[in-house]
Amino acid sequence: MKLTLEALEVLDAIDKKGSFAGAATALFRVPSTITYMVQKLEDDLGFIIFRREGRRSILTPAGEVLLEQGRTLLLNAQRIVESAYQVNSGWESTLNIAIDTLWNLNDFYPILIEFHQLNTGVQINLTEEVMGGSLEAISDKRADIVIGGPLPVSNMQGIKFEKIMSATWEFVVARDHPLTQYELPLKEENIKPYPTIIIKDSSKNTPILSHRVFNNQTTVRVATMEQKIVAILQGVGVGFLPSHKIKQYITSGELVSLAINKSAPVTSQYCSWRINNKGKAMRWFVEKILAQQS
Repeated sequence: MKLTLEALEVLDAIDKKGSFAGAATALFRVPSTITYMVQKLEDDLGFIIFRREGRRSILTPAGEVLLEQGRTLLLNAQRIVESAYQVNSGWESTLNIAIDTLWNLNDFYPILIEFHQLNTGVQINLTEEVMGGSLEAISDKRADIVIGGPLPVSNMQGIKFEKIMSATWEFVVARDHPLTQYELPLKEENIKPYPTIIIKDSSKNTPILSHRVFNNQTTVRVATMEQKIVAILQGVGVGFLPSHKIKQYITSGELVSLAINKSAPVTSQYCSWRINNKGKAMRWFVEKILAQQS
């Protein structure tokens, strides 16, 4: 390599200190060593990096590009070393946690706050998934842990599942929706004329799942549970929502739960994680999530 991290450190020091002598002092080198390294780098690359203006050393346009992108390399190199130290200590450098849109995110934030108080340096990445997307996230290794996903439809090797909740579903409409004037329980033919709001399965490579939709009913697809709740509140359509997500709207009367002649089954939700991951952060989060729900 014509360009080394050591050479980039020298260029960075010269630019910050304004002179070869200042860089030598900062790097605990003799000035002649700094001069030699820059001259050799210029010879190897075939262009001038610094020009003299009085006592100051100023980067040429080519030198500015070299140093600007070189500083990114220096930063990444430092992160690599830090990640290696992190892993050596038993803590992962990053942990990817996927949260199913059915899960109440407010239940997770206290756990995350407690984790950050440990000052482990682990970077936590949160994503939101829907139905089959939650299973795909753990099977495709996009996520290390999934909170609130469904039970797998087929055997998934190397992944453990623990039930953490059961979700009950209610058929709801906005308080001024025409269906509130119908005789209960509602029949399928009463509901079909109105669009139903459904959340699009976030699967990328596996068959798309869809639940609680009547045949030949117009649908409006949204990305998250929160978007579905808002759409029904605004009267865009109707649909099934989990009871634990809509308590406040039922209490306030903004949403009305209507009995229908089609049962909405209770759905179990699981925490899943890869059992071959022995990192401290993985174990810590799984233990906290399971303890919270027990």
